[in-house]
Amino acid sequence: MTKKTTFASLGLNIFACAAALAAGTFNAAAQAGATGTSFVENFDQMDKSFWYVSDGWNNGGHQNCTWSKKQVSVESGVLNLGFTAGRLGERDYACGEIQTRARYGHGTYEVRMKAATGSGLNSAFFSYIGPVDKKPHDEIDFEVLGKNTNEVQLNQYISGKGHNEKLVPVAGGADKNFNDYAFIWEENRLRYFVNGELVHEVTDKSKIPSNAQKIFLSLWGSDNLKSWMGPFSYAGPTGMGIDRIAFTKLGEDCQFPESVLCRLD
Repeated sequence: MTKKTTFASLGLNIFACAAALAAGTFNAAAQAGATGTSFVENFDQMDKSFWYVSDGWNNGGHQNCTWSKKQVSVESGVLNLGFTAGRLGERDYACGEIQTRARYGHGTYEVRMKAATGSGLNSAFFSYIGPVDKKPHDEIDFEVLGKNTNEVQLNQYISGKGHNEKLVPVAGGADKNFNDYAFIWEENRLRYFVNGELVHEVTDKSKIPSNAQKIFLSLWGSDNLKSWMGPFSYAGPTGMGIDRIAFTKLGEDCQFPESVLCRLD
């Protein structure tokens, strides 16, 4: 039995829909295409029917590495995304990324991760949808930038418009220990949490994404985004570790004791 649990059984879906309708909160049109259901992934294996592993390309001129399935591995219940030197495709470095196959909507997104060490690197947990999916660019981010791993950057894009950055301290360093990052996405409110504490709240609806998105975990580097990520300096292979990632659909109960949902009143 794997440690990933989903709540997509017919009976539960019927019950959940009926309950939502009774409460007047069911709005199917609000996020068309949000087919993903609640899950907790503890990475006792890599389920490729659930996760898509990026391999063989890069995201553009800002990225100095090529996505490689060889930089994605699972060991002792931890997902490892690597960054290492070695010519691959058009780049001199290889790096790792995974993304969900399904798209997710309003709810609670949580990860327990340890960022990579190294200036010029970006250890990211985020949701995203965009032109490649024939949708506007919507995104919600947690990014640990290698120039200062004592903080994490929060951000969101709405139809391609960003500039909503906020830097939040991470006690002890995001690359020294595993830390918990979460956001709760609602139609009219977006809340960010670090280690269970509310660190940022957005209530301006024009700054809250509306389109269902895929969930991503990635580690990548850049030679030319120095002011944002720091000067790139390769000191040897490195990686980020992910101990757990979870999504809980809006209105459903918390799924594990450490969930930020279990701490809310």
